[in-house]
Amino acid sequence: MTKALTLSHPTNTIQGKIKLPASKSEANRALIIAALSGQESQLHNLSEANDTQLLQRLLKSDAETINAEDAGTVMRFLTAYYAITGQEKTLTGTERMCQRPIKVLVDALRELGANIEYSGEEGYPPLKIKGFSGSGNNKLKVRSDISSQYISALLMVGPLLPEGLELELEGKIGSRPYIEMTLSLMKHFGVDAVFSGNTIKVAHQAYKAASFSVESDWSAASYWYSFVALAQEADITLLGLREDSYQGDSAIADIMYRLGVHSTFTEEGVKLTKKEHEMSVSIDFSDCPDLAQTIVALCAGLGVKLSMTGVESLRIKETDRIQALQIESLSLNSSLQEVTPGVFQMAPGVIEKKELEFRTYEDHRMAMAFAPIALLEPIKIQEPRVVRKSYPRFWEDLEKVGFEVKFEG
Repeated sequence: MTKALTLSHPTNTIQGKIKLPASKSEANRALIIAALSGQESQLHNLSEANDTQLLQRLLKSDAETINAEDAGTVMRFLTAYYAITGQEKTLTGTERMCQRPIKVLVDALRELGANIEYSGEEGYPPLKIKGFSGSGNNKLKVRSDISSQYISALLMVGPLLPEGLELELEGKIGSRPYIEMTLSLMKHFGVDAVFSGNTIKVAHQAYKAASFSVESDWSAASYWYSFVALAQEADITLLGLREDSYQGDSAIADIMYRLGVHSTFTEEGVKLTKKEHEMSVSIDFSDCPDLAQTIVALCAGLGVKLSMTGVESLRIKETDRIQALQIESLSLNSSLQEVTPGVFQMAPGVIEKKELEFRTYEDHRMAMAFAPIALLEPIKIQEPRVVRKSYPRFWEDLEKVGFEVKFEG
């Protein structure tokens, strides 16, 4: 495993066309739905991200023990998939994955009639899934303030239940666009649902085979927006993105308009150019929490004051992302503090002229969020290969626009 890389740019001017990886959020949902249909669907432009490649392999596996590694969607989607399709599996993952809670999903599946036991600590993987007998209950109340992946996992298996599924979402709905993405993909494969207020109803019905082409990944696009914002001059086109995207992270276009990047949609994708940025922004990340790391690092680099909410779910991601951001922001002389419950503010400081070093905490987004700082000063990034989780070609793409990338160890 490569221990570190150094990253710098000799001119601070970037231009070019970038073929982004496909969305793993879309791809992973499409793979589960296609498997639930029991028919042969044509899925195009599947993500090269490790999470999607892993899910493809596991769906074809006959093994009794299934290792979801560090992939949250894989763990949660397969828990529901194996349970409702009556398969007997032991589902496990990395040490960090086995520290990430799954009780909300397991409790819901048990209410529906799934037989699931914990192999270790109550509420956490590994899980022993022992089939499905059905409870006759199709109405569930589910907390909606932790992870939309629980809700998406339940929705995708809902049509297979004898009485369908009725979900009442309790509390503030986090990452709502991801739930709407799931419903849109279900509809593409022939299943109708009704989302009214805090209730989603899915009748018993069958998925149909369909052809589907996965859009490029808006989460990956966010890092390029950050590069453009920090460059002296920039002209970047991101290929394969749609203005009418299913993906909640397409919100990056509006967020970055305030932070110095103008978006122009074309037949190819979206063209990014520089503009003036605001000096203080307040952002609610409830619908797009995966963008928070990018924005924190960018605001530190730009010297912009940031106030943010809607980041509760970051505590239970690949790492405690709030804590990781607080630590790594210190390298930029910036301070990220929780000023009142759920409200974080970052006060930027003056970046010192030295080689900056950032740890990644086994989290792909930490590596990519801080990479744009290399347009200001040369930086070192620990464990850079962690980007394989969602954007395996990230460092190669940076070389294409003039970055000097040197791997160490």
